[in-house]
Amino acid sequence: MNRIITLFTGQWADLPLEELAPRAASFGYEGLELACWGDHFNVEEGAISKTYCAEKITLLKKHGLVCRALSNHLAGQLVCDPNNDSRSDAFAPGNTRGNAEAKRAWAVETMKKTARAAKNMGVDVVNGFTGSSIWHAVYNFPPVSADFIEKGFSRFAEMWNPILDVFDECSVRFALEVHPTEIAFDIFTAEKALAALKGRRTFGFNFDPSHLYWQMIDPVKFIYRFRDRIYHCHMKDAVRNLDGENSILASHLDFGDPRRGWDFRSLGHGGVDFKEIIRALNNIGYSGPLSVEWEDCGMNRDAGAAEACAFIKKINFRKSDRQFDSAFDEKNR
Repeated sequence: MNRIITLFTGQWADLPLEELAPRAASFGYEGLELACWGDHFNVEEGAISKTYCAEKITLLKKHGLVCRALSNHLAGQLVCDPNNDSRSDAFAPGNTRGNAEAKRAWAVETMKKTARAAKNMGVDVVNGFTGSSIWHAVYNFPPVSADFIEKGFSRFAEMWNPILDVFDECSVRFALEVHPTEIAFDIFTAEKALAALKGRRTFGFNFDPSHLYWQMIDPVKFIYRFRDRIYHCHMKDAVRNLDGENSILASHLDFGDPRRGWDFRSLGHGGVDFKEIIRALNNIGYSGPLSVEWEDCGMNRDAGAAEACAFIKKINFRKSDRQFDSAFDEKNR
């Protein structure tokens, strides 16, 4: 089982890829999960130009790196998000700002192009978000009917099935990062999302334990529940800081504020049990990348990313090929 250690470039989009690639290699990474923003990967070009994709592959290879996945979280979010305020304006071209349906139309076509670009890059997984038309109703007041929720999942299927048709044509899978504000944010909603799509195999999950942990969901249970749908893995830690004054809803406090009820942490600095996660991934036979998504407002980025790589390499053990007590068999005495 050869699980490579990669770095997700989304939090490094301020750096050109030509600068980030050698830096990531010096940290010990074996590949990059390319974000489709900054200059790291241009979906418009990648979808139509194999030459563009070959140039990206060559750049990575120069530094001993590979690409096993693309990620387009920002465009994916706009597919089902209400898009009715300014928060998402920066995710789409400037001429769509303030126009919810223009942002949505751009996002749908962009996600289709991402599938084509992934094919041209020779990768078979695109990670991302889906958005959700019903996330704002997560708390049942004003009262939320069962029909309202079902319509939200139906809307998700209506919007994403045509996108997934293109993924099928390209032999590329889409991996949703289960996450608050998405159609699936825990185990039960992940099951409902699969059911809404009638179980089509193109759709699975980018497992990220941090988003589960702070919601007080056991990440290991998620792995076993969706053992055949874990298409990619993010390695990211989180901490719960509930002290009787703050809230798990984070109190409208920025990341990094010590008063928050939870926050992201660099690997090994939070509460996620990564050793049990590795055991679970071994048991389901996951052999894809372990991709570090580095987020920690209280730590230097370079130091944290290098330490995170070493942390994962240390615990990325293989499953045993024998029972430990097999040496006691009579034939071995």
